[in-house]
Amino acid sequence: MDEGEGSRMSPELATLSKEVFSDKHWIFEEKFDGIRCIAVKSKGTVALFSRNNKSLNKDFPEIRLQLEHKKSPDYIIDGEIVAFEHGVTSFSKLQRRKLQKVKVYYCVFDLMQWDGQKLTSLPLLERKKQLKQHFPFAGTIRYTPHIASQGEALFKKAKTRGWEGIIAKKADSHYISRRTRDWLKMKCVHRQEFVIGGYTEPQRSRVGFGALLIGYYKKGRLQYAGKVGTGYDAELLSSLSKTLSRLKRSSCPFASVPKEKKAHFVTPLLVCEINFTEWTNDKKLRHPSFLGLRKDKAARDVHES
Repeated sequence: MDEGEGSRMSPELATLSKEVFSDKHWIFEEKFDGIRCIAVKSKGTVALFSRNNKSLNKDFPEIRLQLEHKKSPDYIIDGEIVAFEHGVTSFSKLQRRKLQKVKVYYCVFDLMQWDGQKLTSLPLLERKKQLKQHFPFAGTIRYTPHIASQGEALFKKAKTRGWEGIIAKKADSHYISRRTRDWLKMKCVHRQEFVIGGYTEPQRSRVGFGALLIGYYKKGRLQYAGKVGTGYDAELLSSLSKTLSRLKRSSCPFASVPKEKKAHFVTPLLVCEINFTEWTNDKKLRHPSFLGLRKDKAARDVHES
């Protein structure tokens, strides 16, 4: 196995489920609020990849170095890089790494290859068993525990503790490198990724921009989902406005032109994560708040969920 082989392995992705259930044929894990990461060790060197196969080596060098320092055969593992705030994983906290020192952890939940043996066709529970037995967990590299059957109980716990949600996984499923219904995500809060298609001018003493104009793709067209004016600090307003100015264009990228005053449009390449209370009847977000930019997902892959 070489680094190239690992870089071509795409992660298994969960499908959103509005139903919360318990089932003896399923296991349930915490849904982390972080950045998905596949780690590949080949000939003693570790490479980190995002869910869209972009290198994360420069973003999280401490995770890479810690993995390389651990004695083990070559492998491919799957997990999520997270930061904690008040005991709960926080994507917003993770985004602040550029401005302040933030400790990160790698929560590993699957093993796809070990010592030259491909394990993707093994049942999930067997893969997790081998992961826990073989992998040298310590420090900021953590094993992700699960519970069997009791999805409703874990979801209740997730809501009490302020988790983003839970993940349900079919216990005997193979590892499939695409979105499947063998893995289901159940969210406690409303949040998802959106594409930035424009912005409004700042008002009064605000710098940079006023609000982001965001949307999602449906049948190949970018649908407008509303404007987001909260969740920014001064440094983010300044840095993001410079990026937006470089992407500025005259034509509107949305399927229908937003009725916003002093709107400017940009080439829809940037993806952001937004927290909101609910969808309105006309498919706009209610009380949206900006959480951070996402570099691990392509704009064209952002759909309503």
